[in-house]
Amino acid sequence: MSSLPPCGLYRTRRALGDTIAEGRLVYFHNHGDPGPGLYLPSGWSVNRARWHSRGTTLPDAQWAEHLEPLPAEGLYRVREGFVCCEKRCRTFEEEALVQLGYNGTAEPILFAPEWTATGLNFPTVGTVVDRERLDKLVPLKVTEAEEESSDAAMMH
Repeated sequence: MSSLPPCGLYRTRRALGDTIAEGRLVYFHNHGDPGPGLYLPSGWSVNRARWHSRGTTLPDAQWAEHLEPLPAEGLYRVREGFVCCEKRCRTFEEEALVQLGYNGTAEPILFAPEWTATGLNFPTVGTVVDRERLDKLVPLKVTEAEEESSDAAMMH
């Protein structure tokens, strides 16, 4: 199965049996046991998906064509100001710090951290943005602490 995409976040463009619906946020792990597979979110923590420890293996390598790659969750800098969507509910200003996350249907959500008296606060409510606007974001390099959870370690 050498033609598999890299491990990471994807949106399914087709259902995988009765287990995973079309249009779902999944983590694709290309070297799982017993084989490459898809993992569904088990929940969210600090606006980032956490993953079930058991996934659904792909029927064959060609099925991976039905995965739409998504930008990684994390912190980003707004390269060029933009509005969230056609409705213009929220404007994201140039050079702003934002956190990118997703909901279960793989819609991108931007969270705008704020300085408070106790430090940087990450809100639990964000703004859904159109996928095509994500090209206005630049990922920031942030060191990640080692996770104690074996589920999180498996996904790296």
